[in-house]
Amino acid sequence: MNELQIKQFRQAEYDVDPVILNRWSPRSFSEKEVSEEVLMRIFEAARWSPSAMNMQPWRFIIARTKEDREKFHSFILEGNRRWCEKAPVLAVLISDKEDRVHAFDSGTAWGYLSLQAAKEGLVTHAMGGYEKDKARELLNIPETFDLQVVIAIGYQGEKDALPDDLQSREQPSDRRPLKETVFEGTFK
Repeated sequence: MNELQIKQFRQAEYDVDPVILNRWSPRSFSEKEVSEEVLMRIFEAARWSPSAMNMQPWRFIIARTKEDREKFHSFILEGNRRWCEKAPVLAVLISDKEDRVHAFDSGTAWGYLSLQAAKEGLVTHAMGGYEKDKARELLNIPETFDLQVVIAIGYQGEKDALPDDLQSREQPSDRRPLKETVFEGTFK
């Protein structure tokens, strides 16, 4: 979907960088491989995201080989697995629970990653629909880390490659008006 097509779904109330407005979470992925250089640039962007006391509590476990992706598929719930199986890269975002704001900081790292991916011509889609306990066991994740999301990373595929029931959802979503998000002085 190009920038002009996205504009029919998204209109900013104030000017923002187009990469922010044009970034969305498609479900259709091309099976085209992501080069090492491009992939590491998006993780480099995540590395430079801000964190409380520079704790950098986030870690990413990635799957690029067929074998590793199949291992990830085993803990991703069916509703997500049926569209994410074509993604050439999957990543699990985890965070060190010793940091009091680990989830907040890890979310920031995800945001930086997703914006850099958009600048690189990639699409990303974060998923909460997976079996955390199974992922923890299969990926050997210590109890001191919390599992946040699984992220599909790759190049956007064609809408008609999705199952029929997902094709109608394959478009950018809008956002609530800013006046319903920002309050001054007190909540409402």
